[in-house]
Amino acid sequence: MTVVSAENLEKTYGDRTLFEDVSFGLTRDDRVGLIGVNGSGKSTLLKILLGLEEPEVGQVIRANEARIEYLAQRPKLDPAKTALETVLCDGPEAFEVVRAYEQACQRLEEEPSDEKRLAEVTRLSQEMDRVDGWNLETEAKTILSKLGMEEFDKPVASMSGGQQKRVALARALVRPADLLILDEPTNHLDVDVISWLEGYLARRTAGLLLITHDRYFLDRVTNVILELERGTVYRHQGNYSDFIRAREKRREEMQKREQKRAQLAKKELEWLRRGPKARGTKAKARKERAKKLLESSYEVDERTVEIDTVERRLGKKVIAVEDVAKARRGTTLFENFSYRVDRRDRLGIVGPNGVGKSTLLDIVAGRLEPDAGTVERGATVEIGYYDQQTESLDPSMRVHDYITEVAHRVPTSDGWMTASQMLELFLFDKRKQWTYIEKLSGGERRRLYLLRILMGQPNVLLLDEPTNDLDVDTLTVLEDYLDDFQGAVIAVSHDRYFLDRTVEHLLAFRGEGRVEEVPGNYSYYEERREEERRKKAAEEAEEKRRKSDQERAKQTKTASSSRGLSWREERELEEVEERIAKIEERLGQIDEEMVEQAADYERVAELDTEKQAAQEEYDQAFDRWMELSEKKEG
Repeated sequence: MTVVSAENLEKTYGDRTLFEDVSFGLTRDDRVGLIGVNGSGKSTLLKILLGLEEPEVGQVIRANEARIEYLAQRPKLDPAKTALETVLCDGPEAFEVVRAYEQACQRLEEEPSDEKRLAEVTRLSQEMDRVDGWNLETEAKTILSKLGMEEFDKPVASMSGGQQKRVALARALVRPADLLILDEPTNHLDVDVISWLEGYLARRTAGLLLITHDRYFLDRVTNVILELERGTVYRHQGNYSDFIRAREKRREEMQKREQKRAQLAKKELEWLRRGPKARGTKAKARKERAKKLLESSYEVDERTVEIDTVERRLGKKVIAVEDVAKARRGTTLFENFSYRVDRRDRLGIVGPNGVGKSTLLDIVAGRLEPDAGTVERGATVEIGYYDQQTESLDPSMRVHDYITEVAHRVPTSDGWMTASQMLELFLFDKRKQWTYIEKLSGGERRRLYLLRILMGQPNVLLLDEPTNDLDVDTLTVLEDYLDDFQGAVIAVSHDRYFLDRTVEHLLAFRGEGRVEEVPGNYSYYEERREEERRKKAAEEAEEKRRKSDQERAKQTKTASSSRGLSWREERELEEVEERIAKIEERLGQIDEEMVEQAADYERVAELDTEKQAAQEEYDQAFDRWMELSEKKEG
């Protein structure tokens, strides 16, 4: 079933055409990643599909009664509501019933003897049964927890931007939809949460359309890539790895066509210059052909972000962090932490949000003083700090002026490049260089901010979430640049691909002040953690088995001393108790799986049937256990 289709869409922004003659359709089976350079119009295209913006040309057709859920890049939430209220309210009937039931229960608590309020709670309880509202609230709380939002009653007004994004994401995930549209869902999520979201979306049966810079995420979740390039949308079947191969093949074909056109045009020019004696129709037709060859060309994509600056010389002494400690609001982020930065260091910093990763970068950069310990920086150290504060860019400045505040030119391996030339390499053409910053997209601002940092010729780079809002092409070239960068790099990131590609060892923040140094890239770190999890699970299983054996021995001893039961009944009592325990365990597993598979309605129905059968078996076993227990007690 086609949920939404675009026909001949065209959209402009000011005097610039974002895209034109764009047509495609999305079905419930499509799991689509939308990619393109920042400022190409990806978010605008999503808004047009949703009806939040109108195209200048073309139309969008949505299937009747199709349910579409949307996570905006910067969602707007009601500041008066709590996290749980935001997820559960303003939705389909089931959400309204849950909210009404909660409010009725609150009123009943105020007046427990009020019969009308009791009757209302009873009525809404029946409604909760009808719409399965009990599981809905459980699912909402589970997803909030998985996304790192444990404070369900926390007001939106007191949340950070990242917390609000996670609440908005939970709201989009909980609601049933034929098509789920997500704009940068992985921003502000730590690695473990991204991994969970990856698995959740991979199991979801509805259609999916998302914008993300996370290449591992694209590889593991999508089966279609839509590439927005030069105002045109190209559809590639397969995941991100398949797309890279297909795009390279397409560009090679375009290159060959352009070379062939150029060769033909050259031959025709030579023929025209010779002044052929032939006259008449054939000569006229050939002149027309030559004219068309000269005027037309195949657009070969040569727009790449190239970084070729020369960093300043770095001495032997770089940065030494000795016994540093820092606490925030009574919580220790880290203490007695020491680290010496080498000249060619490639260090990644990982860990959950709020454990002090960015704080450590601020201390290394000298922006923040530690509570204890010292930080020494070498005399030749020139730090380039790419932080998350692009909001500080003056919107009234022009792009060119913002860069020339740092330098008008920079040395490269081939000589010098002017600020204007560097801007062109960063996809800011002559016209856009004199655009005001306020007119740039969020991703374009991040790219401009990165260029400003590199124009300062740093020899130590501190990167705080460099992958947020940067397009995939820019990230690829940044990674290539870091390969040849002769200074030190310290990067805080949740992007697993970026970490695997750029770092050689990690600082893993484990919370409660613990920081562990780990050799290797992120994949090696994840292998170690998986091994730790398996070991812990095995130890817990062994401890559970040991306690179970002890309890069984105790029960056997008690049963053998009892005179109320026969030998056969004693054995039956033991078996019934074991069966009850197994059924209880399975019922718990079914509840957990129903939450995890909430998006797969067919699987939930199967689990519900299994749960009813297990519950009946449990009731029968429990009745028999009661009968034997009473007999045993005399």
